[in-house]
Amino acid sequence: MSENLAKNISIGGNLWQVATVDERHAELLAQRFNLPFIMAKIMALRGISVDEVEKFLSPKINNLMPDPYVLKDMQKAAERIAQAIINKERIAIIGDYDVDGATSTSVMKLFLRSVGVEPDVHIPDRDEGYGPSKQAIDNFALSGCGLLMTLDCGTTAFEPLEYAVEKGFDVIVLDHHEAEIKLPKIYAVVNPKRLDESDDYPSLKYMAAVGVVFMTVVAVNRCLREKGFYKDEIKEPDLKKWLDLVALGTVCDVVQLKGINRAYVAQGLKVMAQRGNIGLTVLMDKANLSEAPTAFHLGYVLGPRINACGRVGDADMGNQLLCCDNDYQAQLLVDKLNEFNITRKDIENHVLLSAIEQVEGSPQEYPIAFVYGNDWHQGVIGIVAGRLKERYNVPSFVMSIEPDEVKGSARSIPQVDLGALVIAAKERGILTKGGGHTMAAGFSLEEAKIEEFKKFVGEYVSNKIDGEEVTPVIEIDSVLDVGGANIDLADYLEKLEPYGAGNSEPKLMLKKVNIIKPVLFGVGHVRCVLTSQNGGNIKGIAFRVGDNQIGHTMLNAKKDFFDVVGVLRHDKWNGRNDVQFIIEDIRKVCDE
Repeated sequence: MSENLAKNISIGGNLWQVATVDERHAELLAQRFNLPFIMAKIMALRGISVDEVEKFLSPKINNLMPDPYVLKDMQKAAERIAQAIINKERIAIIGDYDVDGATSTSVMKLFLRSVGVEPDVHIPDRDEGYGPSKQAIDNFALSGCGLLMTLDCGTTAFEPLEYAVEKGFDVIVLDHHEAEIKLPKIYAVVNPKRLDESDDYPSLKYMAAVGVVFMTVVAVNRCLREKGFYKDEIKEPDLKKWLDLVALGTVCDVVQLKGINRAYVAQGLKVMAQRGNIGLTVLMDKANLSEAPTAFHLGYVLGPRINACGRVGDADMGNQLLCCDNDYQAQLLVDKLNEFNITRKDIENHVLLSAIEQVEGSPQEYPIAFVYGNDWHQGVIGIVAGRLKERYNVPSFVMSIEPDEVKGSARSIPQVDLGALVIAAKERGILTKGGGHTMAAGFSLEEAKIEEFKKFVGEYVSNKIDGEEVTPVIEIDSVLDVGGANIDLADYLEKLEPYGAGNSEPKLMLKKVNIIKPVLFGVGHVRCVLTSQNGGNIKGIAFRVGDNQIGHTMLNAKKDFFDVVGVLRHDKWNGRNDVQFIIEDIRKVCDE
């Protein structure tokens, strides 16, 4: 690292860059649409053109979703599902154990239930492994199912799905994971990431599985309508009432909130605020979520509780809750989910500390975090991989050694595509199973191949970053004084929601502040007040910094001046109408 660069590195080890904006474009947006300049500036930084402004600020599904049949195999799949409904065939569903899997399964199940079909659903737990298994297929065959759908899985499950075909199933995959050139030889594969898909609708490639499932439900519903299925005894369902689940799965799978995804989340949040889903309503109440939900609440309040059942409990419980029509049963399920979430946090902390000891206890040959253990719960290795990636800013691979195989999870940095890495390792015969996205992946391998996999991963990553030291960069959208971080600004920024991947929450820098009254609370969080020389002040919170340099510096700040980077949010806890600044990084202001 150069000396000049080192001088500009923050206490959190990041390089700060104030984003440069096309001022003329920002002014044009502000004037034409009567927007505050800071809103126009942030939209310009996000690359929003004049023609896209209205769809960005008021995203509607009718304007952003194309005909579902633009996806390959969609018409074929929709007509087959409609046929099964009309003929009252027994339908089987295999989902995934994360939030995207739970919501995908629930949307399809609720739709089928609304048209008179109760599907057989199987959510494999982590011991069984990701995706379809021969055992599950055998069980469905015994119960008389003829149509099998895999949701949020199946694109690369060649062996089990072709086994299902041999058993007489018509198999339909509804998925969004990375695909290979080869596809399973089954009835239909609906996946916007198929390599033979058109590029005419690029935003479809960003969809979570639940988005693909919702498009499929739209297509099936149309088929049923055209076939005259809806009569007096069966009314056509209002599909929009399930957009709350689509929004939840989309946010929690951390896919790009662009195009149709932005509409899914924006409209889904409105549906969720109406509290029509009994399970979600009870979950929100138990989480003390009294305000209208935002994408933040989906990703950090509701999602983790549903995820907990797939990590350390009963994998099917999330689907049960989201499809629950009984308030008492929903209360029991939510209580259980909260217990699982507490257990998950305890297990996660244990595995994280062990992983940090491994990384920091020995010299690292490659620019990766590569750790494994015999006593590590499979349900938390993905979270731990994310924590390691955040801590060291390198691709992180965390593995649990099981009696029969090693199961792993990985999280990446922008320079390294994990989906491509896992496919390459499978082609080399190093991994037995695996799949994922650009930034996250899961995989399995034999214990004897751990060191071979480490060498493969290390060389792969080293080649991608070309030997350069990767310094994480925080892009700052705007710089302001503490006095400008007020409720009016928070109201303006709220109009740019939903935030998430592809439309990140605006990063703000507060210039030259004092950190006063710092207090450690919770599990390593620091609360304080940020004040400026101009007299303004605002509450500040930094999460999970108790064991790092940011937390240590804040707790010992005294009269020093700092620049602080973070995000501005409303604080409506217990009926308040205030704002708070969520601190992500700090740097000491040098004396001039």
